[in-house]
Amino acid sequence: MSITVKLIVLAMMCMTIHSVHVAASDDGTGRRRSYPKSRAGNVVDSIHGVEVADPYRWLEITDADEVQTWIKAQNQYTRATLDGIQGRQIIRERLNELLAIGTISTPAVRRQRYFYTKREGRQNQPVLFVRDGLWGENRVLLDPNTLSEDGTVALDWYHPSRDGKRMAYGVSPSGSEQSTLRVLDVASGEHVGHAIPFTRACSVAWKPDGSGFYYTRYPTPGSVPAGEENYHRHVFYHSLGSDPAEDAEVFGQGRSPQDWPNLDISPDGRWLLVSVHQGWAKSEVYLRDLSQPVSQFATVVEGVEALFTGEIQNDRLYLHTNLEAPRYRLLSVDPANPGREMWQELVPEREAVLQQVAVIGGRLFAHYLRDATSRLELFSLEGKPEREVELPTLGSLSGLGGEWDGHEAFFGFTSFAVPPEVYRVDLSEQPLTPAPLPRGQRGVELWEKVTAPIDPSQYAIRQVRYRSKDGTEVPMFIVHRRGLELDGKRPTVLYGYGGFNVNQTPAFGRSLPMWLEHGGVYAVANLRGGGEYGESWHRAGMLGNKQNVFDDFIAAAEWLIENRYTNPKRLAIYGGSNGGLLVGAALTQRPDLFQAVVCAVPLLDMLRYHHFRIAKLWVPEYGSADDAHQFPWLYAYSPYHRVRDGVSYPAVLLTTAESDSRVDPMHALKMAARLQAASDSDRPVLLRVESKAGHGAGKPLSKTIDEQSDIWCFLFWQLGVEF
Repeated sequence: MSITVKLIVLAMMCMTIHSVHVAASDDGTGRRRSYPKSRAGNVVDSIHGVEVADPYRWLEITDADEVQTWIKAQNQYTRATLDGIQGRQIIRERLNELLAIGTISTPAVRRQRYFYTKREGRQNQPVLFVRDGLWGENRVLLDPNTLSEDGTVALDWYHPSRDGKRMAYGVSPSGSEQSTLRVLDVASGEHVGHAIPFTRACSVAWKPDGSGFYYTRYPTPGSVPAGEENYHRHVFYHSLGSDPAEDAEVFGQGRSPQDWPNLDISPDGRWLLVSVHQGWAKSEVYLRDLSQPVSQFATVVEGVEALFTGEIQNDRLYLHTNLEAPRYRLLSVDPANPGREMWQELVPEREAVLQQVAVIGGRLFAHYLRDATSRLELFSLEGKPEREVELPTLGSLSGLGGEWDGHEAFFGFTSFAVPPEVYRVDLSEQPLTPAPLPRGQRGVELWEKVTAPIDPSQYAIRQVRYRSKDGTEVPMFIVHRRGLELDGKRPTVLYGYGGFNVNQTPAFGRSLPMWLEHGGVYAVANLRGGGEYGESWHRAGMLGNKQNVFDDFIAAAEWLIENRYTNPKRLAIYGGSNGGLLVGAALTQRPDLFQAVVCAVPLLDMLRYHHFRIAKLWVPEYGSADDAHQFPWLYAYSPYHRVRDGVSYPAVLLTTAESDSRVDPMHALKMAARLQAASDSDRPVLLRVESKAGHGAGKPLSKTIDEQSDIWCFLFWQLGVEF
C-alpha cells in the first residue's frame, strides 16, 4: 500500500480574493483577509480530568445544511484565490502532459493467462486486460471507463481463479472503496452468478476447480449496531451461481470487530489459510483442513506480539514473520502438524529487511529492502541462496507475480526517474549455482513498460543521512536537476509519511519532472513509523513514540536548510492521510520553519478520530483518547488542539473529499476553521473539498489533474518560483 507524490511550483502572482465575512488575517497589502464565516461554538469536553475545547464540533456533521453551506463558501473562496494565480494555465497544460503518462501492474499468472491493469493517455481509470499466452494479444476484460460518464467508478481489486477461467472483481463509485463483488467468465467476458455487496478490499480464495470461492464480506446495514458497518469483516463461502444471501459464514463469529482476515488456499484445495491482522504490529494465523467432512480451524499463531503473513503451497505453509526477527525471516510449517515446536527456519534474518517472499516456479523469490531500496534474491525451497536478480537501478519493486509450479516470474519496478516497468524472469533453464542474474542475460527480459518523455540522466538522486532530535540517524532521498547550484534559496518540497509500517522508497511521481524543470528540490524522509528498517523502526514511531516521527521530519527540514538547499521562505511540506497528520503536527510545532503546507486527506483531531469511518482499526497504531494512559500523548500532538491564537502560521492548503470512507472530512474542515481564526500571518489558509471522490484510490484522471493543478499552483505561488 505506497503514496505517490506529485510536485511542481509557480511565480509571483496576481491574486483576486472575493470577500465573504469575518476577517482572520492580513492579505499582505494592508487589507484584512476575509474568510468565509466560521461559527465558533462553546463545546468543552472533560477528558480524564482535562478540559478540552472543541469550538468547531458542529463541522463534524458534514451532511448538515449549515455545514454544506460553509463548505460551498470555502470552496468558492479557494477557487477565487487559486484561479487568479498567474501561470496557472501553464501549470495545467504541463500537468496534462505528465499525468497522461500511464500505469502498468505486475501480471497475475494463471495457466498461460496473464491478468494485469494498464492506463494509457487520457483514460480516467486503468483497464483490466487479459493476455492469452505470453506474447499473445491483449484483450480488454473490464473497462471501468465505460461504467460511468464522468469516470468515477473504479476497479478496486481483482482475483482470477487458479485455472484462469473466472475472475472475481470489485468496483465502487466516487472513490468510496465500498466494493460490490462480481464474477466474469474470462473467455466470453460475460458475468456469472450474482453480485455480492459489502466486499470492501475483498480477499478471495478460489477452489481449484473454480466452482466457488471463500471471501471476506462486511455486515448488511441493520444487522450490527449503527456505526459498526465498517467492521466485522468475516469469511464466507460462495458456490458460483447460488444466492449470496445463503452463503455460509466460515470464520469471524465472536471475534473482535476490528479483526482483518485475509485468505489463501493450497493449490490442491485441501488447506484454507486465514491470516488475521490486528493492527499493524500483530497478526494471527489459522488453518482448516477442507478434505475432512467436518473440521475446525487449527491455530498456527495466536496471541503473539508479532506480524505473520502466510502462503500455502500443497504440503508446506511458508510464514513470513518478524517474530524474534525485527527485520523478518521465513519459516516453513507442516500444515498437518503446525505446532510452533515443529517450525523450521528457511531464510534467517539479515541486516536488510525481508519485505516479501513469494513461492514461484519451485523457488523462493525474496524481496529485500536495503537502505529503503529494493533487492531481489532467489532461494531454493530449502532456503539455499541461489542468486540475485539485477534490477535496472536503485528503485522499488512494485509486485511479484507467477505460479508456484510455473516456469517464469514477473516483477514490477519503478524509481524517481523511471516510470513503471514489468520484467519477466525465465526459470526454465536457470542453473542453481550462485551467480548474478543480469537483465537481458540468462532469462531476464522487459515484458511491458510505460513510455514517457523522461530522460533520467537529467536528474541527480542522492541519499543522505541526518540526526534527529534524539540522535537517531535518519535517511532521506533528495532529487533535483543535475548541476543545480545549491545557494540556500532553492524552492524545496519535503515529503513524509512515517506510520503503519509503510515504506517510502523511490517511486515515479508524474508531476515531479515539472518541479525539477523549474529548479525545484524534492526530498523524501524515511521517518520512524515506517518499515524501512524493520519492526523496531516501525514501533519507534507508533503509539507513545509518535513524537519521534515529527521530530524526524522537523530535523529533515533543518538539515535541508543547514546544508544550503533552501531556507524557511522557500520550503514547503507535503503529506497525505497519516502524512497529513505529520505535516499538521509539523506546522503547529514549528510554524517558523515552513513557508507552505499541503495537508491532504488528513487526520488532525486525534482525540475524536476513532469515532469516525473505519478509524477504530487505527487504534493499535495511534492509541485512543478513551484510554487514560494514551490520552496525554495524543493530546500533546493533536494538531487541531495545538493551534494557538496570534501565531504566524505558514500558508496552508487542506484537501479532503466527500466520499472518503477512510479519513472523515471533518478533520480538514475543523482545522481550516481553527487556523483561519487563529493565524496572524499574511499567508492564506485554504480548504478544498472534492465531490464524488474519496481518499485517493480510484480517483479519475480528470479530477487528479484538477487537484494537482491547485496544489502546485499553490506551491509555485507561495515559494515564489518564476517561469
